Amino acid sequence: MLFKVYYQESIKEVPVREKTKTLYIEGESVRDVRTKIADRGYNVEFVQEVKGAYLEYEKQNEDFKVLEI
Repeated sequence: MLFKVYYQESIKEVPVREKTKTLYIEGESVRDVRTKIADRGYNVEFVQEVKGAYLEYEKQNEDFKVLEI
């Protein structure tokens, strides 16, 4: 499954919408995705599964890249 992760670059940063970044990662579950990126020190706000029409829409974005871990 493919997931979209909304995060701040530092665990010490307060979540602010304008500074929120996203990445795409494959995983078995939300827990699996969080485990894979735990060592990066991100302040993860939300992890969302991406599929169907939403996935097709996201693929049109020029910043769409799936993180390989």
